[in-house]
Formats: sequence, C-alpha cells, structure tokens
Amino acid sequence: MYLFRTKLKISSAQVILFGFLAIILTGALLLMLPVASADGRSADLTTALFTSASAVCVTGLVVRDTATGWTLFGQVVILLLIQVGGMGVIMTAISAAMLSGRRIGLMQRSALADSISAPQVGGIVRYARFILKGILTVELTGMLVMAPVFVRDFGVAQGLWMALFHAVSAFCNAGLDLMGVRGAYSSLTSYASDPVINITVMLLIVIGGLGFLTWKDIVSHGFRISKYRLQSKVILTTTALLIAIPAVLFYFFEFSSMPVGTRILCSLFQSVTPRTAGFNTVDLGAMSDDGKVLMILLMLIGGSPGSTAGGMKTTTFAVLVVSALCVFRQKSDSTVFGRRIEENTIRYALSILLMYLTLFLSAAFIISRAEGLPVLDCCYETASAIGTVGLTLGITPHLHTLSRLLLIALMYFGRVGGLTLIYATIPGIRTGGAKLPAERLTVG
Repeated sequence: MYLFRTKLKISSAQVILFGFLAIILTGALLLMLPVASADGRSADLTTALFTSASAVCVTGLVVRDTATGWTLFGQVVILLLIQVGGMGVIMTAISAAMLSGRRIGLMQRSALADSISAPQVGGIVRYARFILKGILTVELTGMLVMAPVFVRDFGVAQGLWMALFHAVSAFCNAGLDLMGVRGAYSSLTSYASDPVINITVMLLIVIGGLGFLTWKDIVSHGFRISKYRLQSKVILTTTALLIAIPAVLFYFFEFSSMPVGTRILCSLFQSVTPRTAGFNTVDLGAMSDDGKVLMILLMLIGGSPGSTAGGMKTTTFAVLVVSALCVFRQKSDSTVFGRRIEENTIRYALSILLMYLTLFLSAAFIISRAEGLPVLDCCYETASAIGTVGLTLGITPHLHTLSRLLLIALMYFGRVGGLTLIYATIPGIRTGGAKLPAERLTVG
C-alpha cells in the first residue's frame, strides 16, 4: 500500500479496488494448493477463485462445503481472508503497520479515512486503534460465549476452533460456516432452537454491520442519542426497523408450525441475517415466494457504511425513503432528525439504487437462461452475491462456469462498492462555468 500511495500516485479508490483483487487472487492460489483440499488434490481455479472471492467479499456463497471440502489449512486461509475482507484492505494494512511500529504518513491516513468513511483525516490513527481494539474484543467475546456450546457438541479442540471461526464469520458478516460436519450446506439449522448460538450470532452480525462511526458515538455518548451524528441516528433507526418489521412478518406468515420460542428465534434470525451475514437456521427453500422476495429486498439493502457489511447500505435506503416522503408531503427539502439532506446525497443514493437493481436483475436473467432455472431463484442468488450476503436456495454449487464468474463479479462489486468502482476506473469530470439551458421535464 505504501508503494501504491507514494510512488504510483493512485487514488484511494484504486488502492481499494486493486487491493481487494490482489487479496482474492492470493487467496485463490493458496486454496489451489493440495494441502488445502480435503481430498489431497489441487482445487480447480474456478472453485478456488469463487471461494476466495466469497471469503474476501464477506459473502458466504460456496461451491464446496467449507467443513468437509477443505482441510484445516484451507479453513485457516478462508478465515484469514474473511478477517481481511471484513476489516478492509487499507484498514488491515494500516493495522499491520501500527503493530510493527511503522510511521503512518499523510497519504496513508487519507486513504484510511476514505476506506472507513471517516469524516476527517485528523485523529484517524487513534480512530483506527479504537476500531482494531473493538474488532478483537467483540470477536473474542463472541467466541467465548459460543465456546461452551460447541465444546459440548464437538470436543475441546474442534469446539474452540468452531467458536472462533463462527465468531469471526458472523462479526465480519461473511456467513461461512463449518456445520457441514452435520450435513452439507446445513448452516446453523441444527441450532435453530438454541438461544445462545442464535442471540450471539445475531448480535455479532448487527454490531459488525452498524459501522465504526456508530460504534464511536455509542462508546462516546452512551444513551445520550441527541449528541450522536446524524449518520448514527439514521443507521440505528433504520437498522431497528429493518429487524423488527420483517421479524413480525416472518413470525406470522412463515414459521407457524414451530413452537413459540423457536418461532421467535427463527423469525428474528432470518430478519437479521439477510443484512448481510448469510447464516440460516431454517430451510430457505421451504419458505414462501413472499418470504423469499422480502429476503431479497433485505439482502439488497445490506448493512451500514464503514462496516463489515455490504449491500446498498441502510443510509442509502433511508435517504431514498425520506426523500420520497418529503415529495409526497410537498416539502422543498428532504429533512430527517432536524437536519436537511444535501441534494448530492440524494443523487448518489439514486445512482446506487439504479446500479444495484440493474446488475442484480441482469445477472439473474442471464443465469436463468444459461442454467434453465426459475428467475426468482436466480434473483435470490444474485441479490445474495451483490449484497455480499451468502444466503442460497441451494443452486450455487451446481452452477456452471459462466454463472459462477457472474456471481464472483457481483460479490466483488458489492464489497468494493459501486461508487468506489466508478471513481477508480473513470477519470474525474471537469466542469466548466457554462451550463446548458434548463427545461422542465414531467415525471410520475
């Protein structure tokens, strides 16, 4: 990263773009080693590349069961890729530099601020230390809470490893799991009624998906919400609504045959995990089409900016909803929590929405035609990929090369971000003083 910033003079967006690509390719090469595969043979390039991209992009879609298809070496590689992907390439590099005692220059501070959506460069190293300590504390706590359950079921060594793997995977919103030992691609279905695993995994997912700036506000101000940044208020409100409303819908319309306790846990879990973790505690294929469509919408929305989650982001969704409500009320400005939303922010939100809808629908139609599969099932997979979720209806392991490459591209796009990709590949637009004449255009 230092070479990129000081000699090649590339932008922060390009560092993020090429950094993620380099990590994905490195991970794929490591997973192609015979020592990584359970059968002792080298994994083919498509399988290794797909697995590496899914881990780095913290998605969770797999074409080979993580528990039974990879050795301990392969699983360690996958876990490291998840951690790097969740923290971000630049944050990982800065953390390594800080731990080694290296000086962090102004360009590196600027790149870090861009990568974690920090409002300013000042104090960014101190902020990075806060994030790093927070990540280690939350993941270790999650591991310790889940360890007794996994040790009871799998023994000490394997139980501790599974607790660590699932704590990191949940916090990083990856959704990769080692439950294949109980059934291939079974995720956490065997723990559907276990409150310890359910609640811990849900908390890890939510905490990881809130965003580091929101962490800072919570730690600094506690329950004095009036002192929070506008972004934190919007994130917390939107996150709460996106958990509560779908959970109620799932409870009344999807899991009516379950005991009440299990029904509550399953409703909450399936409400939390689409944004954007990828674990599941029920058979997703048995859900109604209504439930699948609701999960697709949640997958597209995703987590929050500057977090371990992907998707369009909760703030994008909130800006679109607030803007629409203000139009309906014939207000000239879009306002929320006593603050006005800038026009550029609304334009960015609309652009991101258009990009996500175009890419996820186009890829779904292509895969549906190429594989001869129902378009709703394909929409589910492509929404899961671009939202970096990892939920699947079971079709991903059976897809052919073209479809797998499309999902890899969607995962990559969803992790680096649409605007980052555009800024990294398209030169800045120069604007002159003159403007074209304006003319009224009727819409709606």
